[in-house]
Amino acid sequence: METQLYAISQVRKHIERNPKDPQAVILRQLVFSLQNNEPFHISLLYELNGEFYDFAFQIMKEWRLDRHYAKKQKLLDAIH
Repeated sequence: METQLYAISQVRKHIERNPKDPQAVILRQLVFSLQNNEPFHISLLYELNGEFYDFAFQIMKEWRLDRHYAKKQKLLDAIH
C-alpha cells in the first residue's frame, strides 16, 4: 500500500515540476484516460523509463481498487 501512495505522490510531483516532460505528458494522458473512461494507447507505456513505467502500473492498480481518493484528487489537480 505504501508503494502505491509513494507512486501517486511521485507522479504528481513530477507532473507539477515538469509538465512538458515526455514522461509527465504520458502519465497525464494515462490519468486523464482513467478519470474520464477514455481510451489510452497502451504502447505509450513503453516510452516511459523504468521508474515511471512501474508508477503507471501502480496507478492503474490503485485506480482499479478506487482507494486513496484524496491522493488521486491531488494528482488530477496537477494535470489540469
